Amino acid sequence: MSAVPNTAAGSTARSSNVFADFLASIVVFLVAVPLCMGIAIASGVPAAAGLITGIIGGLLVGAIAGSPLLVSGPAAGLAVLVFELVQTHGIVALGPVVLLAGLIQVVAGVTGLGMWFRMVSPAVVNGMLAGIGVLIIASQFHVMFDAKPLPTGFQNFFAAPKLIFNSITNGAGAQAALLGLATIAMILAWDKLRPKQLKLFPGVLFAIVAATAIAELMQLPINRVELPDNLVAGIDWVLPKDAMLLFSKPTLLVSAFAFAFIASAETLLSAAAVDRMHNGPRTKFSRELAAQGIGNTLCGLMGALPMTGVIVRSAANVQAGATSRLSTILHGTWILAFVLLLPWLLRMAPVAALAGILVYTGFKMVKPSQVRELAEFGRGNVAVFAVTALVIVATDLLMGVMVGIGFALLRLALRSARLHLNLKAGDQPNQKTLRMVGFATFLNIPWIVKILDDIEPGTELTLDIDRLRHVDYAVLVLLQDWARMAPVNGSALLVDWEQLKSRSEGGDERRELVQVTA
Repeated sequence: MSAVPNTAAGSTARSSNVFADFLASIVVFLVAVPLCMGIAIASGVPAAAGLITGIIGGLLVGAIAGSPLLVSGPAAGLAVLVFELVQTHGIVALGPVVLLAGLIQVVAGVTGLGMWFRMVSPAVVNGMLAGIGVLIIASQFHVMFDAKPLPTGFQNFFAAPKLIFNSITNGAGAQAALLGLATIAMILAWDKLRPKQLKLFPGVLFAIVAATAIAELMQLPINRVELPDNLVAGIDWVLPKDAMLLFSKPTLLVSAFAFAFIASAETLLSAAAVDRMHNGPRTKFSRELAAQGIGNTLCGLMGALPMTGVIVRSAANVQAGATSRLSTILHGTWILAFVLLLPWLLRMAPVAALAGILVYTGFKMVKPSQVRELAEFGRGNVAVFAVTALVIVATDLLMGVMVGIGFALLRLALRSARLHLNLKAGDQPNQKTLRMVGFATFLNIPWIVKILDDIEPGTELTLDIDRLRHVDYAVLVLLQDWARMAPVNGSALLVDWEQLKSRSEGGDERRELVQVTA
């Protein structure tokens, strides 16, 4: 007799999952709305551009993503890059650059390159996020005073004391700054003191609602969010003539590749982090990358902000009990409905309060705790982290990432090229043995030269190469030259030259060929 499936139990479980996704979508929606607007303002573009990206990230990317619980939308990590682009080339360049970046991501995803973006050292990525966090703090500190941020991080830092002085002496931006600081204080207080019954209620939402209420009740003369009555009016479609900018200004092509690289790295690292938070389906990285590319292509066509998978919203999604991609899709639906039905409510939000939220976000991105985590795996990781962050703050985001990657590769090369040299006396007074262990490359030449220069005339020097794994051409030539000149001083170099040459790259290939043919 066959067992009868319990369809009622299955239906109940599905209903429970749908309800859990519904509740999770509300939580993510409440977190996303203020961040979408704040990141747009920090990027130097209208708030509508951030909301459009949030809607696309939920409705479109949420439906096709390779990571079902990853929430996509505008990210603080790209705000600095967008701000630099808009300041240099104007907002007209944003759409074409994001469009091309999206196409690059699609190609990378379709060709299976998703995993390659994860090869970037976590120390570089964490340093990138920390550097971005510092730049966001510096720029949004000015916005908290209802002032316009300056083009570079250093300029913002150096101008901050004057901003504070003017606020104290003549009240310039004082009310906005106090409201921004109050917003940060409310987020911190809510995170520590919120009731258990409201543990899923986001502190960001509590702070922006409270700050808006204070601004309205006190009728504060501060900047508010600018938002069109009709969201369609906020769409800045990219025309063919706009796309031609990419070919007339080569620097925009570089910007597009930078957008694609940084957005992809942040997305896939966030997806990997989300995988560690739940026991559901694992991320399909290439599919996720292609989905992000499709989303960014549409964002580019509509002149909106670029998107990434965002860890803050994704963590809120998982913690709220989401079980499928339905929660992500619904959160995009709620943003769209809210913008269409209640735009007047969003226009009440003080810009200084949104800046306060981003200053708080910047501090969270710096995360001193990650320095301790990196230090557990060696001080070199901390050095890569620090170099990446400092160069980003001192120059720009792309330069910082490139220097960080280069520094990480140099560190790897130095570790791989490690050579131990040990000079010891032989059986006779005029005999010495130089033991070489590891990899002898051009990076080791200064130390080898120092030892050879200190060899006394008339010395018979024997090379012990039993544990020498590899010798490159530069070191081989150095040793041959020393052996050729040694008789002039009555010295000699004793080594099995055939064995030494076999340690070279060509020698490795010859040995492999012999083994195969044999």
